[in-house]
Amino acid sequence: MSTALRILITGFGPFPGAPYNPTPQLVERLLRLRRPAFAEIERIGHVFPVSYHAVDWQLPELLARYRPDALLMFGLAARTPYLRIETRARNSVSLLWPDAAQQRGWRACIAMGAAPESFGTLPRQLLRAASATGIDTRLSRDAGRYLCNYLCWRAIEATGRADGPQLAAFVHIPLVARRGAVPPRLAQDRISAEQLVDAGEAMLMTLLSATRRRRREAATRSALTASAAAADSAAEFLPG
Repeated sequence: MSTALRILITGFGPFPGAPYNPTPQLVERLLRLRRPAFAEIERIGHVFPVSYHAVDWQLPELLARYRPDALLMFGLAARTPYLRIETRARNSVSLLWPDAAQQRGWRACIAMGAAPESFGTLPRQLLRAASATGIDTRLSRDAGRYLCNYLCWRAIEATGRADGPQLAAFVHIPLVARRGAVPPRLAQDRISAEQLVDAGEAMLMTLLSATRRRRREAATRSALTASAAAADSAAEFLPG
């Protein structure tokens, strides 16, 4: 596999109460962007079924296959009219709401014995990046208790592993205006798909810059460790 930076960009399919989910289209648009900054990175897209089993099975498989350096995940918050950068995931699962496979969570927490919450990466930097495009963007402390929160937790959990991604960020997007789906007067008040792409691109660039910086820092630490080890080895052969 190449040494290029790899960014996994994900969305979700439809689910009960949301027959239309705009995140797959956003993921596809971000994959098709052609920018000089994206020339030396690999963008991998994936759309998760809204299913606990699918996340548990597909996320580890994606991480093992592609070994992404960072994850940029999108979910739908249909009742929120602005972009939400999730700052944390809660160790909590709703036992009431079934997923798209009509399965419910089997226990009230995600990870037994784990902390009540885990924290995402770069929320304020992502907030600044998205806001700079003119879109209404806010930090959120509540990713819910459904699949978005579940994926967010599992992704942050993966960043703690030696072979896991360095960064993981989750963003909730509003229900965008679709041509002909709502009256023009109401559509004017909604965030458009083009605005979401602009904000998504800005956040992707921010995540890319942070990932590159962390890779450089890791390489520097590795070089210093190797140099120190070599010096210690050489010192063993010096006359006493």
